[in-house]
Amino acid sequence: APQLDASISTGQMIDSLETIALSIFLSLIIIMTVFGNLLVMVALCKDRHLRKKKTNYFIVSLAFADLLVALVVMPFAAIELTTGQWRYGEIFCLVRTSLDVLLTTASILHLCCIALDRYYAICCQPLVYRHKMTPMRVAVMLSGCWLIPTFISFLPIMQSWNAIGIEDIVKRRALAGGSNDTSCVFLVNRPYALICSAVAFYVPLGLMVLAYQRIYVTAMTHVRQIETLQRAGSAPQAPVGHSRMRIETKAAKTLAVIMGCFCLCWAPFFITNIVDPFIHYSVPWQLWTAWLWLGYINSGLNPFLYAFLNRAFRRAFLVILCCGDERYARQGSCSYGPTHRACSAASVNGTSMALR
Repeated sequence: APQLDASISTGQMIDSLETIALSIFLSLIIIMTVFGNLLVMVALCKDRHLRKKKTNYFIVSLAFADLLVALVVMPFAAIELTTGQWRYGEIFCLVRTSLDVLLTTASILHLCCIALDRYYAICCQPLVYRHKMTPMRVAVMLSGCWLIPTFISFLPIMQSWNAIGIEDIVKRRALAGGSNDTSCVFLVNRPYALICSAVAFYVPLGLMVLAYQRIYVTAMTHVRQIETLQRAGSAPQAPVGHSRMRIETKAAKTLAVIMGCFCLCWAPFFITNIVDPFIHYSVPWQLWTAWLWLGYINSGLNPFLYAFLNRAFRRAFLVILCCGDERYARQGSCSYGPTHRACSAASVNGTSMALR
């Protein structure tokens, strides 16, 4: 008996340590996501140069969506994961789930709009870009980023359209979790899984791949033209137009990295989302949880991608974090002394990816 009690006590201690470690890890993810996205929003509000670029309106709206994920979705998911119970009732379970679908879908739609903006900026002439991306069109695209997800989140989920035909399975899962008051079960039927995944991930992903493929082809054509001119000795220095194209291409690479991180984070979830209804909902909940939190982590990645890859954002971040000292904005990532102030052109250009 004493050995049995000691074994139980040891098991409980291990479980407690695992819960504490998990709570600390999830809390760090939430805090970093809130901090990073707030930093992006403040930078765009304080820096007039960032506000001049149309793409940055999509970026600040994306940051707002990611901030809401960290404030209204992730905390409840963390509490449910660490306690093993849902303590907020069935109605709020539906609201939380709807917000989850709404905000994550809004994120990828913002990335899709940013990719289209880059396509017009790089693959079209400047006059065509200004004609295509008018303030009214930008406003319409931003509205669509927030309104379209509503039709696959609050509308069907609050009406329980996602559970049509699988009501018995949902009830069994809820009872297995204890009761409707202590579990938040969200399962989707095949039509909802296909439609939701297509709208939230696969269609926007396809548009982004096409846009970046066209951008890559245009950039490579431009590079070959410059190399031909330089070999002929007629282009000792790149003209202004060529400089503009280089800046726009670097901006596209930055956004492609952001898009790639989103795909890596969310692709496992959306693949599982489609497969699960066709294999009788046999995917373990632990795998669902892992894929879901991998997706949440993406909401905290974007600000750090901007900080490391975008010189304009990095300078704005430095000014904010250094209490508005403009010296940091002028020096950017360069060191202080006179021997270090002049950074190499390659280094500066390598991070000077203005998101125009």
